[in-house]
Amino acid sequence: MARADADGDDAELDVELVAKMAAGDRVAMAALYERHSGVMLGLAMRIVRSRLEAEDLLHDVFLEAWRSAKDFDPKRGRVRTWLAIRMRSRALDLQKSARVSRNAGDTGLDLLVDERVAASPDHARVRAVLAELGLDQRKVLELAYFEGLSCTEIATRLSVPVGTVKSRIAAGLERLRSAMAKPVVKGGETS
Repeated sequence: MARADADGDDAELDVELVAKMAAGDRVAMAALYERHSGVMLGLAMRIVRSRLEAEDLLHDVFLEAWRSAKDFDPKRGRVRTWLAIRMRSRALDLQKSARVSRNAGDTGLDLLVDERVAASPDHARVRAVLAELGLDQRKVLELAYFEGLSCTEIATRLSVPVGTVKSRIAAGLERLRSAMAKPVVKGGETS
């Protein structure tokens, strides 16, 4: 089976699990947790730098997913993205609170989730695509997603207008989406 088909099957399974969760199926919730908790925990730890805090956030995000499963719309994105956005948002909120230092550091491209993800072909593809972006686009994406800065904060740090930051983020994300949507060709076969 081609890689794109496997990803599609995974996405379809996630959508089915969320639909079952919306109907109150706890087994579906456990399955979704099993599928995505490692990546979500890694994402939280990269932002808040505390396993205890990250575990609390993981619990909160999956509880929130349980409560809002009926509102999930697969036309707006993948379940994994839906969870990651929630995790990132909660982690950044915690990071900006008085209990946690606001600065997560500037480690750039090395901040992509956890070791299991780092070993995956998708991780390597994301890193390669990020490396191919122009410095301007890559920098705003790093500041937004890895340091949690708002568009206004990025504009201030880089001494550029907010509109410029927004357009660079949009262009960079579009290039990432386009590159990730293309099948990987290895030794003459598409995977």
